[in-house]
Amino acid sequence: MFSDHFLDATTRAVSAIDRDAIEAVAKTLARVRDGGGRLFLLGVGGSAGHASHATNDFRKICGFEAYCPTDNVSELTARINDEGWEGVFSTWLESSRLTAKDGLLIFSVGGGSLEPPVSANLVRAMQYAKEKGAAVTGIVGRDGGFTARVADACVVVPTVDPQLITPIVEGLAAVVWHLLVSHPALSRSKGHWEQIAPAPAVAVAAE
Repeated sequence: MFSDHFLDATTRAVSAIDRDAIEAVAKTLARVRDGGGRLFLLGVGGSAGHASHATNDFRKICGFEAYCPTDNVSELTARINDEGWEGVFSTWLESSRLTAKDGLLIFSVGGGSLEPPVSANLVRAMQYAKEKGAAVTGIVGRDGGFTARVADACVVVPTVDPQLITPIVEGLAAVVWHLLVSHPALSRSKGHWEQIAPAPAVAVAAE
């Protein structure tokens, strides 16, 4: 049954994720925030959706000054039209006056590459960030591509089934960044449902 196969593959991928890599991303992001830096979240396609959703949570739950360039479709399409797709994020970061205090969080299935050119806009954004001394983090899949090679900290969702790379990576990317916003090093407030959940019962020893 396909459902069994898909969920089994997802379970195996979860089990194989490097926990130390997640902790390294959490610590890197905490240094950015606690040092007064901003967080810029980048992704294309489904990963742009992750970047948008995660921006909300990093701002609301973790107290980041965080931004997602794909949230502003007017500026995004203007830059694509005038400057080209490959430079859309790097020029956006330049206009945002990226500094060494700031950080990037990249969402990407392949991690980006220059040859062949895949998600070259993410690659150019990371190159610009490294030039400025900003921290680069990522949640990616396959072999991690350019992101895993240059990032200060990066979580790679391993490939457990070559026919299910994209759905498992994108699904687990959401799990990982929800883990991050819940992480004690980053979380400053609880989500709505956690705030209204009843406190667990405390057992009272019989006298």
